[in-house]
Amino acid sequence: MVTDVLAMLFGLAIDRKQVVVMTVNSVLQSGLQGVQRGIEGVERSATDIVRSGTVDGAAGSNSNDIVESIVDLKLYERSIEASAQVVRTADEVLGSLLDTMA
Repeated sequence: MVTDVLAMLFGLAIDRKQVVVMTVNSVLQSGLQGVQRGIEGVERSATDIVRSGTVDGAAGSNSNDIVESIVDLKLYERSIEASAQVVRTADEVLGSLLDTMA
């Protein structure tokens, strides 16, 4: 187990529950970063779609650019949904762990 290896290598006494909490926190952080990246992607795609409909943007854009931006928008939406589910699951695991420790 990780705690046993850390104890052997560094003389650290780490409780297994602490390792689980650190892991859940890491998963939670990854989920939050995924949501943030998804939101940034949605903003970029939405901006591209808006620009393609303006007079300035119409000269250099074509319908393929608009379609690509719409597809990207949908992909970012799914990415946000998946990352949000990761956050919800990590929250539930952390809550269960805290209930167990109490």
